[in-house]
Amino acid sequence: MKITEQEVRYVAALANLELSEPETARMAHELDEILTYMDKLNELDTGGVEPMAQVLFPAGETATLREDEPGATLSNQAALANAPLSGAGQFKVPKIIER
Repeated sequence: MKITEQEVRYVAALANLELSEPETARMAHELDEILTYMDKLNELDTGGVEPMAQVLFPAGETATLREDEPGATLSNQAALANAPLSGAGQFKVPKIIER
């Protein structure tokens, strides 16, 4: 087993998740299967394989992305118009992370 239940509990605590014992065991098993599959993929020789897609590529006239042009922006007042609570020109939100 590549990942232990203790490691699953640690990561769950970092993500502020509460997992039951059966959920912890299931997550450990599923994550272990994912890591095993990744090891299998790492065995493949991909040295001569060209990348199939890239975010930034020289496509020239065939590019389907629109030009990045600046447009009108919202005013502070318009952005806060539908906010349930605002003050000092900012959104106010309740504190949600507590430990």
